[in-house]
Amino acid sequence: MYYLDANASEPMRPEAKAAMLEAFDAVGNPSSVHGPGRAVRRLIEDARERVAARFGARGQDTVFVSGGTEADALAIHALGTGRRIAIGVTEHDAVRAAAPGGWTIPVSREGLADLDALRDWLTGGPPALVCLMLANNETGAIQPVAAAAALCRAHGALLHVDAVQAGGRIAADLAALGCHSLALSAHKMGGPKGVGALLLAPEVSAIRPLISGGGQERGRRGGTQAVPAIAGFAAVCAPPSDQDRLATLRDRAEAAAVRYGAIVCGGGAPRLANTVSLALPGARADAQVIALDLEGIAVSAGAACSSGKVQTSHVLEAMGLGALAGQAIRVSLPWNVEDAAIDAFEAAYARMAARMRRPLVSAAA
Repeated sequence: MYYLDANASEPMRPEAKAAMLEAFDAVGNPSSVHGPGRAVRRLIEDARERVAARFGARGQDTVFVSGGTEADALAIHALGTGRRIAIGVTEHDAVRAAAPGGWTIPVSREGLADLDALRDWLTGGPPALVCLMLANNETGAIQPVAAAAALCRAHGALLHVDAVQAGGRIAADLAALGCHSLALSAHKMGGPKGVGALLLAPEVSAIRPLISGGGQERGRRGGTQAVPAIAGFAAVCAPPSDQDRLATLRDRAEAAAVRYGAIVCGGGAPRLANTVSLALPGARADAQVIALDLEGIAVSAGAACSSGKVQTSHVLEAMGLGALAGQAIRVSLPWNVEDAAIDAFEAAYARMAARMRRPLVSAAA
């Protein structure tokens, strides 16, 4: 099986496994005051400083949570109370579910946020919270977050950034971007599943918890911390590397699919080096995923949380792609992908396209 679904979850990196194995031997509770407890607490705080330094935050403003979904929910719960809310129309369902009824920021056909529309919405209104992802999980489109942050600050608005797909792949720095909060998930970076972080700007760091309990995480997230997972998370917090190699392999896969009739969704936007969304006119996305799976190629039909459902992509619909929104697969290359995987994908895609592809038919026909 060739695994080309890294945006759902990256394969775990060796350094994460090593750090977790070592942490499994730490027996104390980090909230205990005795020696074993203090040793585990030190492990957590060292990891906190490492994550914070990598993503442009202070250690005391970094909150460990269970993953990107909780980080998004906590940010919107804590920062959105009493504020009107705007979210990018192509946001992940984690943000959409946490902010139902919010105004949606439209996007271009390439999937980039319309900041002029956001400016108009912000002007003259009450205080707002804006949620805009750094990189889209389906198309890889990299949003103009720094410009959005400057716009928000000029209008007294807060900006939350879902950087789950961006972390580990491009520069994602809370301070440099100018946003107020940043959500991360370890398993999208080659770390373990079940752990993430919400990074906060100093001016908003005193937040209300979404999960109350014993006062852990400076009272911002109750519950005993997942120590081995946190250690594995910190171990993968290195600057992005090997992105040029991934882009070269991604471009090879993309070009091959286009030769066999695919349409690249959002290919004109700046994108993550590992990601491409490929629509095959006339072929349902779920049927393509199954066909490639039978050929030993693992891809997805959009976000992993909805890939088991037969539905069109809200991301591609928002980009104005019509029927193609239900005919696109996502190919996302993992950090350890090899040339052989691209060769296998090209051969499998060619066979699949020959069986499935149909010409687009106009509505008048």
